[in-house]
Amino acid sequence: MHEDAHRGGREVASGASPSGVDREFLSLERELTVLLRRARANQGEMAREVHPDLEPAAYGLLVRLEECGGQRATDLAAYIGVGKATMSRQLRALEELGLVAREPDPADGRAWLVALTDDGRRRVGQVREARRARYVSQLAHWDRHEVAELARLLHQLNGVAEK
Repeated sequence: MHEDAHRGGREVASGASPSGVDREFLSLERELTVLLRRARANQGEMAREVHPDLEPAAYGLLVRLEECGGQRATDLAAYIGVGKATMSRQLRALEELGLVAREPDPADGRAWLVALTDDGRRRVGQVREARRARYVSQLAHWDRHEVAELARLLHQLNGVAEK
C-alpha cells in the first residue's frame, strides 16, 4: 500500500518500489551517470584541445569567462563550487598558460577581474565551435524541437542543482 502525495503538479506514490514510481528515477540516475561519465571524458579532451597542459576541471572556467566576460575570482569559485584556494591555483595555472589575465575591476579599483586573453578566447572559441559541430552531426536525425526541449530540461535540472 502506498500513500499518494502531490508534488509539483504530479501524483506520486511515496515509498514506491523500483517497479513503481522509482523506476523513472532509477532510469534517470542511470542515464545521468552515463552522461556525466562521458561529459568528464569529453571535458578532458576539450581541455587538451585548448592547451595540452590544461587541467580538465579548468575548462569550465574558460567557458564561463567566454560567456560572461571578466569575473572576480570569488564569483568564479562560487559558480564552479570550489574554494578560494582551489580557484587561485586554477587561475594561476591558466595565467601561466597565457589563457587568462587579471585586470582591475572598473567598478572597484581594489578588486581584480579575470578575463580571457585574446589567445584564450581564440582557443576556447575554436574548441566550442568544434563541439557544437559534433552535436549537430550526432543529433542531425533529431527534430529541432526535441533538441530545444532537451536543452530546456537540462537548464531546468541545472537550476534545481544550483539550489
